Amino acid sequence: MTAGSGFAEFALSLAMLAAFALAIAGGRMVIKGQDRQRGWLMLGVAVVLVANVLIWAWP
Repeated sequence: MTAGSGFAEFALSLAMLAAFALAIAGGRMVIKGQDRQRGWLMLGVAVVLVANVLIWAWP
């Protein structure tokens, strides 16, 4: 998967959208105290997704 291909750009964009959605939902769950463990796991997955995008997009 090269950095310039159309599928790679789409996959990285989709991963970032998923990371933002996970971060928002996980933050809400942690703040409201509904299911803190699942919220922290969602925040952890968001961090991992952002790290993966940074690794793949690094020049």
